[in-house]
Amino acid sequence: MTILLEARGIGKNFGGVQALRDVSLTIRRGEIYGLIGPNGAGKTTFFNVLTGLYSADSGQVDFDGRRLNLGAPHEVVKAGIARTFQNIRLFANMSALENVMVGCHSRSRAAVIGAVLRDRKTREEEARILRRARDLLRYVGIESRAFDLARHLSYGDQRRLEIARALATEPKLLALDEPAAGMNATETAALKSLIGALRRDGSTILLIEHDVKLVMGLCDRVAVLDYGEKIAEDVPAAVRKNPKVIEAYLGAAHA
Repeated sequence: MTILLEARGIGKNFGGVQALRDVSLTIRRGEIYGLIGPNGAGKTTFFNVLTGLYSADSGQVDFDGRRLNLGAPHEVVKAGIARTFQNIRLFANMSALENVMVGCHSRSRAAVIGAVLRDRKTREEEARILRRARDLLRYVGIESRAFDLARHLSYGDQRRLEIARALATEPKLLALDEPAAGMNATETAALKSLIGALRRDGSTILLIEHDVKLVMGLCDRVAVLDYGEKIAEDVPAAVRKNPKVIEAYLGAAHA
């Protein structure tokens, strides 16, 4: 597999708190890469740096052969990284279909004049976006809820909708921030099946998740953060046995 993303020496401070310290990792095309760690380890901070919500204080990220402009979310999406959020961020009073269409519009070519005049090219593109949004709802398993408001969907279906909206941006890397948070066992099993399907269909996925069992069962490689530093990176079986990882989660006595 070739390298899709390479982060080198990422550091991030909040006042006197060093949330990330010299974090480096690589993600290969077509793999599911897991990022885990105890609460406060820096996982979400790294995620936010990678997706442009925070600017890094040090380090750099190369993505798909180009330097990524950290601190500019629209540039990150344009480069080909889409994300979901730990706390679901949907347009609650828009339908499921409309939410996905918003994601599709990030790749649209229609200019303001075309949108106002509704010329043939703009109408054709809108029709294409509508078809694509329906296809994605079908892909994640909620096509029957297309016209329901997002706020009326079940928790699990809202998670699926957020993934569909992210896929609508045509990402080269899909970054999922704790997608199983708050899910029951049935919903988690369905999510695992969906992520597995995404991988089989060629998606590259970065997965942050507290459900270690889910991560170990899905990921090709796993990195572990603790107090803002990477303490391990390997295949799941090796990470599970790593004394530093065991200590981070369970304490020195268990390690």
